[in-house]
Amino acid sequence: MPERRRWFRTKPHGLVQRTGKILFGERAEIIDCRVVDLSAGGACLELPRSYDLPQRFEFLHGRTRTICRLAWIRGYRIGIMYEATKDKAMIVGGLSRTKSGVSRLSRDR
Repeated sequence: MPERRRWFRTKPHGLVQRTGKILFGERAEIIDCRVVDLSAGGACLELPRSYDLPQRFEFLHGRTRTICRLAWIRGYRIGIMYEATKDKAMIVGGLSRTKSGVSRLSRDR
């Protein structure tokens, strides 16, 4: 099964950006990262150093802002699973702003 799963992953090349950003809410830290490989359901990212990451955060890759869940950590590399794009999350009430104006993402930490 792992071989089949890896078959659908692809390394960024051509027009696909090789960098991304991990976001922890509006005023929190932004982490620049390198995209090692991508799939329809997630990505492998390489961080400049080790971080204490929350289970859920936003990933900005190109113009797409996606809500993600941390799948695994191995050294400076992490695996993420996509949950929804920021637009979809706002429609279905995912991690969009609450009436108090505080992001649900910042409360999950």
